[in-house]
Amino acid sequence: NSVQFWDGRADSLEAQAKGPLTNPAEMGMKDHAEVMARLAKIPGYVQEFASAFPGGNSLTIDNLAKAIAAYERTLITPDSPYDRYELGEKTALTDQQVRGLNKMKALGCLGCHSGANFSGPSRADGDGNFETFPIFESHSFVTQYRLMDDKGRGEVTGVAADAHSWRVPTLRNIALTAPYFHNGSVRTLEEAVRVMAALQLGETLAEADVSDIVAFLGSLTGELPPQPLPVLPPTPGETLIPTGK
Repeated sequence: NSVQFWDGRADSLEAQAKGPLTNPAEMGMKDHAEVMARLAKIPGYVQEFASAFPGGNSLTIDNLAKAIAAYERTLITPDSPYDRYELGEKTALTDQQVRGLNKMKALGCLGCHSGANFSGPSRADGDGNFETFPIFESHSFVTQYRLMDDKGRGEVTGVAADAHSWRVPTLRNIALTAPYFHNGSVRTLEEAVRVMAALQLGETLAEADVSDIVAFLGSLTGELPPQPLPVLPPTPGETLIPTGK
């Protein structure tokens, strides 16, 4: 497990899974006890938890987090054009995508976005790769996209040196994950490439280079796993959602 969230505040998928349940901007439950009490009223979930976690009280918040994390670990996207290229299929990338890859190498982008996931070296469980962003704080992009409003890792650790430090995100499937950066302020991948070059490398890229890099980043889109629609345990004849609010 690497750390989760841009600021690394969760040290595992399991820890991350517990957060949205009680976040007022997401599921908004009062606490984890309320979450589990609601699940306990759904016979189908009681049976499924007992089957997945036999012995004792299976319906716990820790087991819920384990179940969600186990599912999330199946969400891998192999066989991208870049993967096939690295395995020897040199026609898997277009000439433009190869130019983009070479440009990223030349600029030094892969110094941070290294490794199989383009997110830095492998780390021990609960550890993560963090980098300061932005480095060039005086650029107009910083105020345009409000990039200094949040202290990032510094908010989590309370350490001044961690201010405006963020987990290095994977570049895999990045063409599918707009908007960009920790505050979602950049709408397009082209602009994200310009911002990164300016703020991390002090470079103003030619538009041809931006197009080449974006083309390469598109080659990191893998095959999405099939997602059969689940049949959720029902609540016959009643609702568990509070009414009258």
